[in-house]
Amino acid sequence: MPKPRPSVRALIIRDDQLLVTVNSHVTDPYLLLPGGGQEFGESMAEAAARECLEELNVEVQVGDIAYLRDYIGSRHEFAHWDSHFHGVETVFHCTLAPGAEPSMPEKGDRYQTGIDWLSLDELADAPLFPASLKSWLQLDEADRPRYLGAVN
Repeated sequence: MPKPRPSVRALIIRDDQLLVTVNSHVTDPYLLLPGGGQEFGESMAEAAARECLEELNVEVQVGDIAYLRDYIGSRHEFAHWDSHFHGVETVFHCTLAPGAEPSMPEKGDRYQTGIDWLSLDELADAPLFPASLKSWLQLDEADRPRYLGAVN
């Protein structure tokens, strides 16, 4: 029987810009927070740091949890190809290591085509997933929920 897959992501904001990976698969290009699956024997913080090194070619300092969410593929617009997938995602506040600048790694994730800084003022029109992240980022930090639910 399939089981939920744990994953981690990094929320990196600098100068009112959000660091994202640019990806392309089945749909037009879309944007994600850097991150991916947690490996056996690896803490969530270690996984977040490893994923940033793999996808952004940069070391990060992993901070506190920003939010948690479920992604249940059968409940979303991608159900026709993603209905078998259930991910449990932990997103951490992260900062770039002193002096570090992200760059596209030689070998990023399978569908990764680039990296970009997305202005927080331009979130509404961005193909950012989960889409609920757009409204979450617009809230005052004290009002942001820690669990977003089963959202995309």
